[in-house]
Amino acid sequence: MTASTLGFDPAPLPDTIPARLMRQSVRLGDDPAYFEKVEGRWAPAGWAAYAREVAEIARGLIALGFSPGDRLCIIGENKAEWVMMDVAAMAAGGVPAGIYATCSAEEVAYILGHAEAPVCLVEDLEQWEKVLQHANELPALRQVVLMRGVAKPAHPLALSWAELRALGQRASVEALVERLSALRPEQPATFIYTSGTTGPPKAVMLSHRNLTFTADIALGMVELGPGDCVLSYLPLSHIAEQMFSIHAPITAGGPVYFCSGKDHLLTELVEVQPTVFFGVPRVWEKLANGMKARLQEATGIKATLAQWATGVGLSVAEQRNHGKRPPIAQRVQHKLATKLIYSKVKPKVGLGRARVCVSGAAPVSAEVLRFLAGLDIVVHEVYGQSEDCGPTTFNPPGNTRFGTVGPPMPGVEVRIAEDGEVQVRGPNVFLGYFKDEAATAEALRGGWLCSGDLGSFDEEGFLRITGRKKEIIITSGGKNITPANIESALRDQPLISQAVLIGDRRHYITALLTLDPDAVGRWLRAQGRDEAVDLAKHSEDPALVAAVSAQVDAVNARFARVEHVRRFSVLPRELSQAEDELTPTLKVKRRKVEAGWAHLVEAMYAGAPPA
Repeated sequence: MTASTLGFDPAPLPDTIPARLMRQSVRLGDDPAYFEKVEGRWAPAGWAAYAREVAEIARGLIALGFSPGDRLCIIGENKAEWVMMDVAAMAAGGVPAGIYATCSAEEVAYILGHAEAPVCLVEDLEQWEKVLQHANELPALRQVVLMRGVAKPAHPLALSWAELRALGQRASVEALVERLSALRPEQPATFIYTSGTTGPPKAVMLSHRNLTFTADIALGMVELGPGDCVLSYLPLSHIAEQMFSIHAPITAGGPVYFCSGKDHLLTELVEVQPTVFFGVPRVWEKLANGMKARLQEATGIKATLAQWATGVGLSVAEQRNHGKRPPIAQRVQHKLATKLIYSKVKPKVGLGRARVCVSGAAPVSAEVLRFLAGLDIVVHEVYGQSEDCGPTTFNPPGNTRFGTVGPPMPGVEVRIAEDGEVQVRGPNVFLGYFKDEAATAEALRGGWLCSGDLGSFDEEGFLRITGRKKEIIITSGGKNITPANIESALRDQPLISQAVLIGDRRHYITALLTLDPDAVGRWLRAQGRDEAVDLAKHSEDPALVAAVSAQVDAVNARFARVEHVRRFSVLPRELSQAEDELTPTLKVKRRKVEAGWAHLVEAMYAGAPPA
């Protein structure tokens, strides 16, 4: 491809994500930029077509009267249009802001109103209806664009994707070049609306420099390039998924596969076999539990081989994590284990080609990481938040310590305040919260981002996160307890999928627990009970509750007596987004959970205190 296909030369443009896309289109031409499922097959789109469509959409926005600094909201699952509109809005000088597809009509209206967005992109008619419910309360909203393949409603707000693109094809190329040329590193590039665990979502303002700096550092640490590919499936409204699905791939020149829906994740993960895979802890926990169950079913020589291979895998991984080359005897064993075990197990879960596996968004237990490492799946934990563009610290290949979140990213400073709070300073730290000076002043103090997380550095300079300042439980006896580590240890138990500790201003600690349906099924079969799993029914099964109690006791043995879970309740279902108990990134909304199950909480504190 030549620059004339775009209609302009992108080389002189200031360094931004849209400019990087335009330059990649010149460099990579028709090489695949992304893949979508079309009639059951993965259909590629080249970099030239990708950049051309983004440029046309950006010109279409300008033709609609979209001005520099305007905000644009996007609601939907992971699709090429989501990413193209995001980059096009930036190219037109505006600020895209994602809205989680699971948000209610009221939540959608709140963000549209707060952002004062004149344009919104929606995935389908379900999201269109959410916008329409409160459209009369949104004076700034002028146009709602629908993604490809959606029948356009007969409404003055509605505009099809094809119509917007046609507008752009007729609009001035020079106007777009002027907008791209006017972009500056320190101006807002995107808004990330927080998932609202403690109140209404706030708009995190990230700059163009925040995005380009973070993408560059991330690529340098894991050496990503055009030969790498990712599967996009986590919500694109979250900065971590944006970094893996938008900014890093555009910077590296590697293709993205857009998952056709959460229900298809496991199947499409196996089809794609990505070289880079990012998952939240729940994804890794489910993956580990499934693999563990299959290994436990092995007998005889297969069981012996599996046990040997996992020992070799973990030993080799630990040495490589410390930057060491394993002895030749171990390398030979590892090569044999790869042939006999790893090369058969990893492709079955979609990680046969995985070069870099990353966990983030919440703490993942070291036990899960060690188990996966035993199968030659080394997961590198990243720690950060929307306010610093995703990463603060990272465990890179060759310098990883399980149980920590790694050393600071290059070019980023991290310190521990007197009260134990993790504080961050660097080119990745955000500009502030949109229209919220008080929250900005609280978060940014003297150039440092106050994370709200508690942590400490070990003697090697690796950071450990011990909890959240606002989530510390202070018992009525004045004891401070950080729930994160205890909850993580509970989730590591075979039967327990989720755990929420209770105990603030109470005499002792209790927990609300949920059961893992797959683990319950395995437990039932082990008991010789051939019956379907019914969490509501089995949460009251005395034998099953006794088994859970034994697992709680095992966790208690690892902690100080004041941190012991003295009573627990097994919920009749898992916590869910639908019940507003989890954020879209699967973080627990503690207040919602405690309030929603208040009758069980109060029952655990009724009567005489436990001995």
